[in-house]
Amino acid sequence: MGLPPDWLIAQWPAPAWVRAVCTTRSGGVSAGLFESMNLGEHVGDDPACVAANRQALATALGVRPVFMKQVHGVGVLELNESLGDGVQADGALSTQAGLACTVMVADCLPILLAHRDRPLVAAAHAGWRGLAGPAGPRPEGIVESTLTAMARAANCSIAELAPGLLAWLGPCIGPREFEVGSEVRAAFLAGDPASAACFSPLSAGKYLADLPALARLRLGRLGVRAIYGNDGSDAWCTVRQSGFFSHRRCSGRPGAVSGQTGGRMAACIWLD
Repeated sequence: MGLPPDWLIAQWPAPAWVRAVCTTRSGGVSAGLFESMNLGEHVGDDPACVAANRQALATALGVRPVFMKQVHGVGVLELNESLGDGVQADGALSTQAGLACTVMVADCLPILLAHRDRPLVAAAHAGWRGLAGPAGPRPEGIVESTLTAMARAANCSIAELAPGLLAWLGPCIGPREFEVGSEVRAAFLAGDPASAACFSPLSAGKYLADLPALARLRLGRLGVRAIYGNDGSDAWCTVRQSGFFSHRRCSGRPGAVSGQTGGRMAACIWLD
């Protein structure tokens, strides 16, 4: 693969038939706020530039990245050759070569999953809403729904599948930048009191949230123990590292125009 040198290649003990990559801002043709590898069609970039960037991504990967219409929900789709871009979902899985499960991010957390022995991979878009999931007595967010879909595809239970799974967490807004209100903390604690450890008090009704730690907690509850990538340090923070796109950094810059969010990166995983 001819990848730009700063794109992130997952460092994990996945089998030889699994490939996993996360783009950065480099390698494309977009300009201004979107410089240069913006892959989002919905952020105000020149559509021709986005199309060129997406084609460059497909060429670099050697497979077709399948883009979803992400809505911070818990829907998961299974890829097939007839499936086009733009299907509404926040997770994707694949059991066949040639198609890359792809999630776009610019502060949200991309989670890539692969099985040690089975030809099965998946990607999940985990912002706080998708990670917490709908309100209810049990946490049923994007992690739970993705593993449920993977277990269904493998014709087994999550308990049987999880010990063989590997997870890689990509870049996201870091725990020193992710300021949230008390309602976000409450959404997680309602289903899992252990989530309290992932929030640090900041001021009245405000907290700093550790998104990677919340994801690790959810994965661990389901039996996924082999988790790699983002450890919550500044090196993985999309706000603090200018080589990443960041919604929060872009919207908070001096002179920012309301609604301008900058570009989107993509985390991709596929069977080779």
